[in-house]
Amino acid sequence: MPIKKSYLNLLFWLFIAGTGASLTVLAGLYLYLSPKLPPVESLRQVQLQTPLRVYSSDGKLIGEFGEQRRTPVSFEELPDLYIKALLSAEDAEFYDHPGVSIRGLLRAASQLLKTGEIQSGGSTLTMQLARDFFLSREQVFSRKFNEILLALQIENELTKQEILELFSNKMFFGNRAYGIQAAAQIYYGEDIDELELHQWAMIVGVLKAPSAYNPLANLERAMIRRNWILGRMLELGHIDQATYEVAMNTPDDARYHGATLELYAPYVAELARREAVDRFGENAYNAGYKVYTTIHSDYQAAAQQAVVDGLLTYDWRHGYRGPEQQLGERPEDLSSWQELLSDTPVYGGLLPGLVLSLEERSAEILLANGDTIELGWDQSLSTARRYLNENARGPLPESASDVLAVGDLIRLRQIGGVWHLRQLPQAQAALVSLDPRDGAVRSLVGGFDFRQSNFNRALQAARQPGSSFKPFVYTAALENGFTPATIVNDSPIVIEDASLEGAWRPENDGGTFLGPTRLREALYRSRNLVSIRVLRSIGLPALLDTLEKFGFDREALPRNLSLALGSHALTPMDMARGYAIFANGGFRIAPYLVERIDDDHGEALHVARPATVCEDCEREQEEEEEPVSLIADIYASEPERAAETGPDERLAPEQPAQLALLDEDEATLEPLPIAPRVLGERTAFIIDSMLRDVVARGTGRRARVLDRADLAGKTGTTNGPRDAWFAGYNPDLVTVAWLGFDQNTPLGRGEYGGTAALPIWIDYMRSALAGKPDRPAPQPEGIVTVRIDPENGQRAQPGDPDAIFEIFRAEEVPPYNDNGNGNGSSDSERLPEELF
Repeated sequence: MPIKKSYLNLLFWLFIAGTGASLTVLAGLYLYLSPKLPPVESLRQVQLQTPLRVYSSDGKLIGEFGEQRRTPVSFEELPDLYIKALLSAEDAEFYDHPGVSIRGLLRAASQLLKTGEIQSGGSTLTMQLARDFFLSREQVFSRKFNEILLALQIENELTKQEILELFSNKMFFGNRAYGIQAAAQIYYGEDIDELELHQWAMIVGVLKAPSAYNPLANLERAMIRRNWILGRMLELGHIDQATYEVAMNTPDDARYHGATLELYAPYVAELARREAVDRFGENAYNAGYKVYTTIHSDYQAAAQQAVVDGLLTYDWRHGYRGPEQQLGERPEDLSSWQELLSDTPVYGGLLPGLVLSLEERSAEILLANGDTIELGWDQSLSTARRYLNENARGPLPESASDVLAVGDLIRLRQIGGVWHLRQLPQAQAALVSLDPRDGAVRSLVGGFDFRQSNFNRALQAARQPGSSFKPFVYTAALENGFTPATIVNDSPIVIEDASLEGAWRPENDGGTFLGPTRLREALYRSRNLVSIRVLRSIGLPALLDTLEKFGFDREALPRNLSLALGSHALTPMDMARGYAIFANGGFRIAPYLVERIDDDHGEALHVARPATVCEDCEREQEEEEEPVSLIADIYASEPERAAETGPDERLAPEQPAQLALLDEDEATLEPLPIAPRVLGERTAFIIDSMLRDVVARGTGRRARVLDRADLAGKTGTTNGPRDAWFAGYNPDLVTVAWLGFDQNTPLGRGEYGGTAALPIWIDYMRSALAGKPDRPAPQPEGIVTVRIDPENGQRAQPGDPDAIFEIFRAEEVPPYNDNGNGNGSSDSERLPEELF
């Protein structure tokens, strides 16, 4: 007995000593580590990394940028099934412990004693939260002790609901998904309130090891983990037997769902991304900023469709170039062909297909999803003439084998539920549309498909505008003594100009000449020789002065007469900005794309304040400041920080309340800057009238199909022809369409602005202006309408049956017809002899 009692005493004192030593060590660790722990209160202000999202003006998501996809949710939004699945899998005692599980710690301690390393954490949800917010995943004792201390502090300062909310928004679920809302979207394409039990078990299962238990990477292992969680939920009484069996027998349907974009506008999204990063740096990618653009979803969808349709139409009328690939004979097992189709990207809505077999006038086609379709004779096969060059095609085919062969990889497009043979166009096109009142970009398309080429031709492709530049020349003429009735000789001319490397013999399209021609008619008929003579008359300095008013860079413009024919390369956005002045009656605006940028709490970080047209708010010209275009700086070779001097910082004194913007607290009105007037209202009215005639009776007359009286614009075609343009507008929208090859190769005979670019413009404007009434231009004071002799531009005698109406400034009305002996100008001595 004494020996046994002595043994027990020894054990007792050893236990006391060990406990005391352990407590001393733990106390020492606490005193050493606790001052280094971060404050738990910082969790309340933690910035969850949330991607940059870009929206249209009507709230449609068009882009998402950032490494981490996350959409934070509140505790009240957490589904009950998710919480039960999470606690069953990760921490069944969550509501009972103070942040630390004693049983878990004992298990971790025994592993530490056996191996010298932490094998499993025994971590509670709170401990996992502490680790992911503040610590590393390094398996060392000091980190584990810090984790315990932090968990105890978190539980002391946060509620269980706050902990669950933070955990659910913070944790990584694989495939760039951070938080349960992002996980629900990525794996199932649904919001959290739409998922079922078996899906929640799968998502929660990913937490254990996002790479190993990921259903997209290892479905078999993920299913084992999912079913274990369902079993735990049954064991803990969270679900009944019937619910368990249904969930267990439900196959998993997880697949990758990219960002769920509501509107396809990648060129716009990229521009918005650049501006957000330019303003706020790399932090914009993970701070949850929301960028609201000026793009309207209906306009953008119409623009995208118009560009695709226009390019495919142009491309098909030049012939079929053959398959993208030729795979040879049909294999017995089609899986390799189907895999190739699945890996072939879809561009511009054109799906890839492989020819399986041919009949006399039809073909069997395999699609990427494994379906087969029949391509009939009237579904483009009958019109698929072979492309020879840009000016020639082969004969019409007589059978399907003249067009296709087994193993051809082709492109298909569905039109009205019927499949048609098509091909990826080699040409490109761009469209940009602005609100002429303040420069808001309503739609922008930079090419056939951003995934095929992210080169933004609307802003980056500087090409010669050809005759679409002439309205600027004619505006300069109107500002320097010309009238729409001024007679200019449309006849051959030879110009000796050193800057043009010798003698230059400009010609009109078709090589024809009209002789003496009124200025209005010369514009709507697009006569080159008239434009050159006009420039020679007014002089290059006068034209440069006018062009500078339109926002063009004076120093970059060529100093020769070719400028009259649009030889200076410009982008579609440059042209749209210039034409906006015609559309709004003479005011210069600056294109802008970003309307507002909000932080993750919905507070405005930036609100655009564009210079806006206000006809009743004119100031002295010398007080005007040129509007700054944020878009213009995005692709500049040496971009400046537009954020420092952008239009949102430009104020104008004494502006009326109708041009105002609510400040952040919506308590006061801040007046918007006024767009400066750069053209006199009478000059603007006259050139607008002349440009309406381009549509009514000139090279843009195809636009008459829209049956509107308020359309105006100008076609443009460059030598080759290599570029096709149409720049046009009504008072609500100014739109520029361009079509050409990136390699600047010829488009082919018969391809002009009116045949290649104008159809794109028409299709877009048909949709954009649908339901909007005609907007006739109000006639300003000082404009008069008189009858003139169309042959000489002079005022017609009463009763002249050939007289036509023309508009003039009141002081520029020509004299009465002198039977052809006069020149038709009220100030004829100012016009050089060569004009007649």
